Amino acid sequence: MTDEKSTYDVTRRRLLQGTGAIGIAGLAGCQSATAPEGGNGSGNGSGGGGGNGSAGENGSANESGGSGGGGGGQLTFAQVKSPIEFDPIVLNDVPSDQVASLVFDPLYRWNEAGKEIVPQIAAKQPEVENGGQRYVVPLNENATFHNGDPVTAEDVAYTFTAPVEEETENAANFNMIDTAEAVDEKTVQFDLKYPFGAFNSYLAANVVPKSVREEDKQAFNTKNPVGAGPFSFEGWQEGDFARVKRWDDYWGDPMPNLAGIEFVPVEEGTTRVTTLKSGENDVIEEIPPKSWSTVENMGNASIDAVPGVGYFYLAFNCKKGPTADPKVREAIDYVVSMDQAVSNFVEPTGLRQYSPLPKVLVDDWDMPIEEWKKIPHDKDVDKAKSMLDDSDNVPDNWNAKIIVPPDDKREQIGTSVANGLKEAGYGATVQRLDWGTFLERYVTGEPDDYNMYTLGWSGTPDPDSFMYFLFAQSQAGVGQGHFYQNEEVNSAIVDARESTDRNERKELYQQAITTLLEDRVNLPAYNLKNSFGVKNYVEDFTSHPVGSFSIATSYNNVSVEK
Repeated sequence: MTDEKSTYDVTRRRLLQGTGAIGIAGLAGCQSATAPEGGNGSGNGSGGGGGNGSAGENGSANESGGSGGGGGGQLTFAQVKSPIEFDPIVLNDVPSDQVASLVFDPLYRWNEAGKEIVPQIAAKQPEVENGGQRYVVPLNENATFHNGDPVTAEDVAYTFTAPVEEETENAANFNMIDTAEAVDEKTVQFDLKYPFGAFNSYLAANVVPKSVREEDKQAFNTKNPVGAGPFSFEGWQEGDFARVKRWDDYWGDPMPNLAGIEFVPVEEGTTRVTTLKSGENDVIEEIPPKSWSTVENMGNASIDAVPGVGYFYLAFNCKKGPTADPKVREAIDYVVSMDQAVSNFVEPTGLRQYSPLPKVLVDDWDMPIEEWKKIPHDKDVDKAKSMLDDSDNVPDNWNAKIIVPPDDKREQIGTSVANGLKEAGYGATVQRLDWGTFLERYVTGEPDDYNMYTLGWSGTPDPDSFMYFLFAQSQAGVGQGHFYQNEEVNSAIVDARESTDRNERKELYQQAITTLLEDRVNLPAYNLKNSFGVKNYVEDFTSHPVGSFSIATSYNNVSVEK
């Protein structure tokens, strides 16, 4: 999920949320089902957000042979960051996943609404046995890799076990699997270590060919990724471009209209908008808040946006330093109006969020959001000053250190907190770090490195993809740097992960989230929309809540008619 790491040195999964889309399901997809920004839940651009899902909503998305397709033109797509690698086993950032999700097909993908999985390489929904500990998945007989080899059960089993065996950043997405094995050439069986109610969400992994990857993992990652997706890899220059072209022998349906796509990184938001206006790029991602109306009023372009499955927040160092004291964290809650900060710096690109779960999950699981909205304090600098002055854990000359990644919105959230601390009579500095440095530093737990940090997380439509990776104690120093210790909260998260009873899981998550909010482990801030500026001559492009965007599915098939 990191944006500035090289091959096989990718750091924290899904944490980098804000690099463009929120979801990726892993992430960055990381591929855990979560990922720091750039996160868990891999977005299958060809199939409506790679993840779980069922074909269309009523059947296999892949029939033999592909229909449709044709001279649908070339698309130029401006990303927020450059891709850095393309192997689904190791990639952990949104830009890389956006390209890879066109080259690879997932076992299941997310449907149009981003709420259910539908078969992609799978032939039908999994058969669940042994009280939720065994999943049997038959594969589509026609599924084929770009090199002509059939997709086998061995390839699928390898895809799901390699991250753990190789100890990649995505291992936690699959560490609930005890064994994955081929029953026959076209049937794979997953036996889990325990009943796991969220396993469907993790079946949306992009499938790789075992023999090709094992032959040369580095080449597979950066030079010649071979998948079973509707586009084949054409070329890439880090920081410059990445190109895919339609695979005319694609086994699935529909065949893409587009002949090819060129992804180009344009990091500065207003510059991306300028390239849309000029026609240099046909689609741009992540519309900056101050440029939203500019794109709306462009005349020859429009905005396509949908709230993503993500979470942006300010986190405290609960391990060492003044912020290890919950009373200090509560005092800091008093120095800022998060409602006002989000209104000023994020809307309309994002939405205010009051819990670690995005609205789609709050609504789907009927969580007590109205109660949670009452937990954060209104801004009261006098109250904050009194609490900080009275604390034995806060030095009189305290200068709080807030670190942020290279993203304006998250920097402005950090700055809002810093300004409030200064109003209360204390010092505060906001340090904007490049991604590589940030990802190394925010997980040290050392107050000399940070007292607070701002970050984001991308997940799948199941609470596990947020709660486990961001708050389970086993993930301290991996997916989170707050190091909060609470055995009751940790047990609730782990017990919910090891249950298939939805009502039981809901109650456990509700208890855990209420305590986390009351203890101010994080201050929830906002959720971003997956937003795109789209030229009017681009037909049928659509944003997707889990997969960022969709290119060719049962419900859309992009073409360019200049």
